[in-house]
This record gives sequence, structure tokens and C-alpha cells, in this order.
Amino acid sequence: MKKNLKKWVLLLMAAIALPVTSMAQDKVEASVGADVVSKYIWRGQDLGGVSVQPSVSVAYKGLSLTAWGSIGFDGDDDKEVDFTLAYETGNFSVSVTDYWYPEYSGAHTFEAQVGYDFGILSANWYTNFSGDDEEYASYFTLTAPFSLIGLDWEAEVGATPWGTEYYGTDHFSVCDLSLGASKDIKITKSYSTSIFAKATFNPTTEKFYATVGISF
Repeated sequence: MKKNLKKWVLLLMAAIALPVTSMAQDKVEASVGADVVSKYIWRGQDLGGVSVQPSVSVAYKGLSLTAWGSIGFDGDDDKEVDFTLAYETGNFSVSVTDYWYPEYSGAHTFEAQVGYDFGILSANWYTNFSGDDEEYASYFTLTAPFSLIGLDWEAEVGATPWGTEYYGTDHFSVCDLSLGASKDIKITKSYSTSIFAKATFNPTTEKFYATVGISF
């Protein structure tokens, strides 16, 4: 029963994505950047200590390809390289990500995403569909951005709809309750950076994390 439900979720995500038509920028845009974070926290899970996380992306008419990586200062931290092919039109988005861990004999996990931004709230659903995870591990988030006292804030709730070893639970679980804030800092007329901080609590593991970082 649960396996059939997971397959129906994948089919629904594909059906939603197929009719999307293009209505985005008309020229190729490229960007490159990097974050330095005090701790690598992902969906309520501790994946490493101080890390450098570079990224590069190219986009055209709503279609984008992004490469993102994480390299920990501690030699014991896993190295990660992710490739994401995404499409956005209006407030709707859909993507496929390849999570690659080179140190584990080229281990890959493939994940599909579908989401919609309602303005005051955005919703995203993620499901693994191939690779090292065979449980159709899924995750969904509700994110609310807002501005307060000169900072850009973001409140987020993340949960797993069913049990999976991928997120360390055997039932529906809220894995991430977080609140983050960021502020842009202008360096020159044409260049600025940003600093950010985030507090995360995982009710499933009862663990709390506080991270800070800077974007270049």
C-alpha cells in the first residue's frame, strides 16, 4: 500500500511538470559564488563542520543547470557534489538533483522536486527516485519569508511523510523547525556580500543546531 502511494506521488509530480510552458528571461545568464558556513546542516541533519560550499549555474528561459559542492575543513567530513537541472515559470518550479558522494565509489542519489511559491508561503515536495536510496524517501517543506528590523528572515518547517532510513525515522516525522536571517553588505558600488545565521531544531532526534555563514 505504502509503495503504491509513493509511486503515485512520483506520477503526479511528472504529470504536473509536463504541461509547463516557457515565460522567463530571453538571454543566457550565469552566476558563480561560494558560502562559508560554520556547520553543514541539511534538513535537520548534521552533515559536517566548517565547510566551503561553492556553486556555479547557467540559466536560459527558466531552465537552469547548477553545480553545488561542499568541502569540509575536517578531513573526516564527506565531500559532496550536486547537479540540479531545474525549470521555473511564474511561481511554479520543478527540478531533478543528482546528489553525488565521490568518496563512496561514486555513490549517487537522484531526487525529483516540485514546488509553488504563493508569495507569503512557498511549498516544496522532494522524492528520491533512483540511485542508492530505494525507499522513495520523500520530504516536504513550508517556507515563509519576511522582513523585520532591517533583516531578511525565513521560517521553515520540514517533514517526512513516511518512514525511511534516509531521514532516520519509521513514520511521519517533523525533521526541521528553523528560523534564519540574512543581511546584504555592500562592499563597492557593483559588489556586495551577505552574512546569515540560522537556528534549527530537529524534533525527531531532539537536536538543536546554530549556524552562521557568509556568501561571496
